[in-house]
Amino acid sequence: MSAPELNRPVDDFEAPATGDQTIRLSDLKGRNVVVYFYPKDNTPGCTTEGQDFRDRHDQFEALDTVIFGVSRDGLKAHENFREKQAFPFHLISDKDEALCQLFDVIKLKKLYGKEYMGIDRSTFLIDKDGVLRREWRGVKVPDHVDEVLEATRSL
Repeated sequence: MSAPELNRPVDDFEAPATGDQTIRLSDLKGRNVVVYFYPKDNTPGCTTEGQDFRDRHDQFEALDTVIFGVSRDGLKAHENFREKQAFPFHLISDKDEALCQLFDVIKLKKLYGKEYMGIDRSTFLIDKDGVLRREWRGVKVPDHVDEVLEATRSL
């Protein structure tokens, strides 16, 4: 599998999510899908980004759009994070990095002078036919969700 290209269908995927669910892209045909990748549950930027998606969830729903947050955290951590923040959408656990690899979001990062491989905060907008319409890489959290919402309105 190679990273999805704009205006091309995204390869089908299957992944475990909160609520004891298995998410399959093919099951979501007929709805727009927002998949946002974030580094870690319960960290400041990731919490703010999730809250921004939470606070605009009704607007995405009105556009027949489902949202999924993805990180390498396990399902137990995701369940706690989702409950604590009252996220109305599900979080996908990608411990084996299969989705991270599919969307090519693992990048070399630096923290306190140390280098490591981590998730590059990224968001992907997939239309009702499973076609990738927009992608945002190296996301800065402020105003990002509003930009995704605006792009979703234009579908």
